[in-house]
Amino acid sequence: MDHPGVTVWPAAPLRDRVVLVTGGAQGIGRGIAEAILGAGGKVLIGDLDVEAGEACQQTWNDPAMARFQRLDIRDESSVEGFVAAGLQYFGQVDGLVNNAGVAQAHQVPVTALDWSQWNQGLASLHGAFLCCKHALPLLARGSRQASIVNIASTRAWQSEAHSEAYAAAKGGLVALSHALAVSEGPAVRVNSISPGWIATEAWQAPSRRQPPELSAADHAQHPVGRVGYPPDIAQLAVYLLSSMSGFVTGQDFVVDGGMSKVMHYL
Repeated sequence: MDHPGVTVWPAAPLRDRVVLVTGGAQGIGRGIAEAILGAGGKVLIGDLDVEAGEACQQTWNDPAMARFQRLDIRDESSVEGFVAAGLQYFGQVDGLVNNAGVAQAHQVPVTALDWSQWNQGLASLHGAFLCCKHALPLLARGSRQASIVNIASTRAWQSEAHSEAYAAAKGGLVALSHALAVSEGPAVRVNSISPGWIATEAWQAPSRRQPPELSAADHAQHPVGRVGYPPDIAQLAVYLLSSMSGFVTGQDFVVDGGMSKVMHYL
């Protein structure tokens, strides 16, 4: 095999690619959707929050590149309709980002947790399963290698008290990712991202948008010197969705500014 020489990096790594993003109207999901657009891709965002979704559409103002559809990841018919809409709007589906889920990590002690609360805490895992189930036939039929990115959390690897359901869901997303990578390769690559502390206040619906209230001590907990923001996750998502990561599958990427590597003493 001859040495290929210098390879020019693509200026728009997601050009001509269509990506579905759940929970894509706010927070990390919105950051990922905007990064996809910035990388030349097309995006369909799904979200329960219609205000946030319509605000995204109004801001982006390019229906040929970006659309919104209300999505409840707990409802299989809603998921099926969301995936079908991606095909209807754009004619193909090349990527899926499973980001939607319950934002609140803390619940009551596990001895007081009822079955419905437990299942609510697992919404991100159950929703990712449903989205993969319905998107995979479209992802696998393309001529190019497709990609799934599951947004997990550092809670998959470390915990606070009374966050069992949330931790189980995020740990499950990491495991689901490497299992699917084995099952669906080589046609589809599957990876997960485990974000740490990400300040999302400025990426909310207009009525809830505000500057993050962060102290010097908050930033100082991170070896990089600051708390994270949605673009910190989004840039890695673009890489994992693009052909630049063609030899990467079944992996979890912790993106937390090094916070989980700091020793803490009581």
